[in-house]
Amino acid sequence: MAKTQPKPGWKSKIHEIIYEADTPAGKFFDVALLIVILISIVLVMLESVSSINVKYYWHFYIAEWIITLIFSIEYILRIIAIKKPKNYIFSFYGIVDLLSTIPTYIAFIFGGHNLLFAVRALRLLRVFRILKIARYVGESNRLLLALRNSRPKIIVFLFAVLIICIIMGTLMHLVEGEKGGFDNIPISIYWAIVTLTTVGFGDIYPVTPFGQVIASFIMIVGYGIIAVPTGIVTSEITRSQKKKIPTNTQVCPHCNESKHIDDAEFCHNCGKKLNE
Repeated sequence: MAKTQPKPGWKSKIHEIIYEADTPAGKFFDVALLIVILISIVLVMLESVSSINVKYYWHFYIAEWIITLIFSIEYILRIIAIKKPKNYIFSFYGIVDLLSTIPTYIAFIFGGHNLLFAVRALRLLRVFRILKIARYVGESNRLLLALRNSRPKIIVFLFAVLIICIIMGTLMHLVEGEKGGFDNIPISIYWAIVTLTTVGFGDIYPVTPFGQVIASFIMIVGYGIIAVPTGIVTSEITRSQKKKIPTNTQVCPHCNESKHIDDAEFCHNCGKKLNE
């Protein structure tokens, strides 16, 4: 007789709901959590408006505690559902989850507000786990890969731009001097950066003909420089078109590893079976 598969335990069910985005329950959990996160961020923004905060202070206070309790329960369940809790606790999302939960407790104990509320915005990154359309997930991964491969070229490019700004800023300090607002070299370099990036705040500008010629040259160079990093990244994206980007969202219940190839049955990190 064929052996019957053992029924998954309650921890496995919690893991499937919280960590997976492939099941209806997992998708529902992620969407519900995303809505709570958005509500919490909106509440924090509205609370910063003095007139609204004075009128609805207790509403904000109660709502914040309800949201904090939801985040606390979620954090505890994430620890319980995985067999090696420290892998989650010390991971990026584990730290983010903790930092997005403790501000209310800190404010309750020590009083006042805490800037860690802003960390909750990072939790919105989880929305990408429920996007199971391979085309969009693949393109986002391909873009990240292209940016990673372009890093050395972009660093060299930024270094070259910095050299141009230092040279041009020093030159403008010599040409314009204090009369034109170029009191020192740091201020002149600031003007060169603003001009080269075509932002042009207008707080400092050249008044001499030679200074205006230099400024015109910097602005023209700025338009050409804008296209350079775009070309670098585009080239890397084109080069990676032939590479297959995995879209698997499964999370290993043993080691919390999430970067698995499509249709994987075993974790590439610890070798344990993904679906028990």
